[in-house]
Amino acid sequence: MKSLLSLLMSLIVMATFAQKDFEGKATYMSKTTMDMERFGNQMSEQQKKQMMARMKNFLEKTYTLSFNKNESSFKEEVKLDAPGSSGPRWGASNGQGSIYKNLKDREMIEDVEQFSKRFLVVEPMEQPKWELGTESKKIGQYTAYKATMTTVDTKVDWGSIFRRGRRGAQKDSTNTEGKEKVKMVNVTAWYTPQIPVSSGPESYWGLPGLILELNADRTTMLCTEIVINPSEAVTIEKPKKGTKVTREKYNKIIKQKTEELKERFQNRRGGGRRGF
Repeated sequence: MKSLLSLLMSLIVMATFAQKDFEGKATYMSKTTMDMERFGNQMSEQQKKQMMARMKNFLEKTYTLSFNKNESSFKEEVKLDAPGSSGPRWGASNGQGSIYKNLKDREMIEDVEQFSKRFLVVEPMEQPKWELGTESKKIGQYTAYKATMTTVDTKVDWGSIFRRGRRGAQKDSTNTEGKEKVKMVNVTAWYTPQIPVSSGPESYWGLPGLILELNADRTTMLCTEIVINPSEAVTIEKPKKGTKVTREKYNKIIKQKTEELKERFQNRRGGGRRGF
């Protein structure tokens, strides 16, 4: 009952702030774990540790969410290599990608570069089917409430793409009719009505307050800093440069190009590169 009353009071606060113009920035730390057991005995423990070290830039990232009442832009921060560091920078950002959300127009655009080509992945924003709970906890100075949902994961499944090269892996990624399996993901979000923005990290949104913590599949995102109405105006730009595609078409393009590269690598031969 106490949690429910606190939630109702927070919603009243949210309604009050909703009448005012405001903007802000939120910083998120993201960490993803890898299922190393899928490699079984194919790799030694030392090799697994080395792979984890090389993949650190891909598994641990920092993002900034710039927002106002109607728009937001979620962008990865560029990390500079330490002096003397060497080796491949797996998953390193070039500072170009972002996820733009427009709550008023219900439009989401992911600005992403793959295979030296810029894409604008356009998706309609259908209201997420969140289940609101009364459980709460403190995240920094804010009271956050729990919300959960199970949704379809529409992202490119890089794991299934690279597993296809191994014997029997095709059965893991497709059903008996030869179609791609639909991957479902359980999502837990902690949002605060004290910041009346129906947005959050990555592509997630639709709650009565800013999402401060998110757990989806093997990824956890935690807000570490929030600045409301900073001294410098918050700039949110809608992505315009790139080839516009749907999420389905983008996934097909990426899978096709990845399979082509894998085949070339396995055959140890060149050949002309096919266009998009």
